[in-house]
Amino acid sequence: MSALVIIPTYNEVDNLPLVVAAVRHEVPEANILIVDDNSPDGTGRKADALAASDPFVHVLHRSDKTGLGDAYLAGFDWGLERGFEILVEMDADGSHPAHRLPAILGAVSGPTVPGAHFPGLAIGSRWVKGGSVVNWPAHRLLLSRGANAYARLALGISIKDSTAGFRAFRAEVLRGIHLEEVNSHGYCFQIDLTLRVLDAGYTVVELPIEFTERTVGQSKMSKNIVFEAMRSVTSWGWQRRFGRKKTSTV
Repeated sequence: MSALVIIPTYNEVDNLPLVVAAVRHEVPEANILIVDDNSPDGTGRKADALAASDPFVHVLHRSDKTGLGDAYLAGFDWGLERGFEILVEMDADGSHPAHRLPAILGAVSGPTVPGAHFPGLAIGSRWVKGGSVVNWPAHRLLLSRGANAYARLALGISIKDSTAGFRAFRAEVLRGIHLEEVNSHGYCFQIDLTLRVLDAGYTVVELPIEFTERTVGQSKMSKNIVFEAMRSVTSWGWQRRFGRKKTSTV
């Protein structure tokens, strides 16, 4: 099945060539879309240079930095319009292990049988058996584990790592979960889409990965992103308890 690996970027000029090279090595048949939010450090120009030398690499330039969720939604639209069958989310900072891409793609690449509950989303998970995190301080570990535990409790789901940003969707799943209604931006964007996939009746599978903290550049995590996630998850959980399965656009 044709795959598109979407890599959002903002000030990742040093990391980007390494990540693109790793993806091209591990899944040479896949295409890559770099979605750059007008990075002031020249990441967009570096992306253009990579695309000019490789027909499997493409660039989507956005004029403003409006959040990770918006960047992925733009990438999904680009990929769906061009008929890709699997769309992958992957960070540009080197934290996601490219060698796990074949397994993640394979998990959602099976044949579709009418009426069958096939995996619609595969998550590269830090918190299932075999998963791990390297070089995170204690407060980041606590934040991630706590956020995922709260999501499971509030939303009534069993996913261990619903905040994970390394994941693959089948195209028909993305077309069926009302992406036009998504208004999540940061940390909660991944939870939002996970919940939508589950509520649409698809299976979500988690595959273990070793997540490695970036060694170059700065993390985009902030208190505002965390607060948005907690507020949204609380709202969605409240709605689900009163019988509305469809996620809101908080």
